[in-house]
Amino acid sequence: MKAYHDQHFLIDPSAVERIVSLVDVSDREVLEVGPGDGALTQALLNHGATVHAVELDQELCEGLHDRFRHEIAAGRFTVTHGDASRCELPHFSMVVSNLPYSVSSKITFRLLEHGFEVAVLMYQMEFAKRMAAPAGTKDCGRLSIMVQTYATVQQCFTLPPNCFSPRPQVHSTVVKVIPRPPIFFIKDTKRYADVVRALFSHRRKTVRNCLKRSSGMLESGWVQRLIAALPPEVLASRPEELYLEDFATISNLP
Repeated sequence: MKAYHDQHFLIDPSAVERIVSLVDVSDREVLEVGPGDGALTQALLNHGATVHAVELDQELCEGLHDRFRHEIAAGRFTVTHGDASRCELPHFSMVVSNLPYSVSSKITFRLLEHGFEVAVLMYQMEFAKRMAAPAGTKDCGRLSIMVQTYATVQQCFTLPPNCFSPRPQVHSTVVKVIPRPPIFFIKDTKRYADVVRALFSHRRKTVRNCLKRSSGMLESGWVQRLIAALPPEVLASRPEELYLEDFATISNLP
């Protein structure tokens, strides 16, 4: 099967069923990003969902229109031709998607900003591991902190390459993401995001050196006050050694 925009289509019916069974989609409006040829779409419809698909490839959109023309007529399926990382998204309450690997990060952050009740998303296995890596561990990074600040992450199961066509070079992991308010108070969400980005731009250096090298990401006067105010043990730490509370504390300093 031809690959479209880094998409690998699910061809294992049991895998499709396992994904759809992770949440109750009956009578819910579900966003599907990158539906491809519609295998997951069909399962969602079979389980009673109204599906709103966003697909980048025009040829695939036309195929979806043809395959689901009766569901379109019944108001149970819509397809938007566009890039889900930037186009206007249809109304939805849940997300179930086999995401194109190359835009996984962009789409995940956009979905979190948009808001939803629950999402079941498939990623490259290593990407999913990084997303779920606990704060304070060596595998933790910007992705881990930013996602876990605003949601809980559950790794559900992993699929081998032979479940897809064309076969990817890596295993894939299905993840459940459930949004929640931050555990620790964040005064300014933009500053928080900038602090996390600045620190992990030089993740192998100390917090002190990361802050000193944050030109263009953080205001220099504030950085100087920050370095003066933070305890020596925090300044001597590396970003992956910090916890969610530490990132909130740093960003909240005046």
